[in-house]
Amino acid sequence: MIPIAPVTLELHGVRLEPMASEHAPALAAAAADGELWTLRVTSAPAPGDEAAYIATALNDRTRLPFVVRDIASNEVIGTTSFHDIVPALGRVEIGHTWYARTWQRTHVNTTCKWLLLRHAFEVLGCGVVGFRADNFNLVSQDAIARLGAKRDGVIRHHALRRDGTVRDTVMFSIVAGEWPEINAHLTYKLAQRGKRC
Repeated sequence: MIPIAPVTLELHGVRLEPMASEHAPALAAAAADGELWTLRVTSAPAPGDEAAYIATALNDRTRLPFVVRDIASNEVIGTTSFHDIVPALGRVEIGHTWYARTWQRTHVNTTCKWLLLRHAFEVLGCGVVGFRADNFNLVSQDAIARLGAKRDGVIRHHALRRDGTVRDTVMFSIVAGEWPEINAHLTYKLAQRGKRC
């Protein structure tokens, strides 16, 4: 697997671009659409915490964070990342994902995941791409499963939530041999992008 470096990816009016400190006001506006910081199972920054949120993402040497931009409006509508990157194993995870409420349950999530999966498998040469979700975040678990990822199991008492409680983490993955079929499936779904993906 080649070293992972910042990259810009684009498809169907959605652009993933490397996160930078100047994105703080735009991420604040995106998180305000739905007051996402009030959700127990998301990582969206609370008002005033955007700079620290970005700094944490940029200082994590096992993470490559992106902002998600709607090209037509030039509006930042959320964020996603490669994270827990292990080059020696050819493994990355996709996560730290959230979108402004207006863009949830649209083609955006499928588009972003397809862009990241294609980059991971076809450019970086990954052997596996992982996903994780809070055990109570059933919406995210369903979205991950709809991509074609397999549920690997649950890590009990694994991570802190923003409210101080400890969550169980549900782990999913896609291995390289599954990518051609999943690619065909997601390509078909995105061709129907007038429908909800």
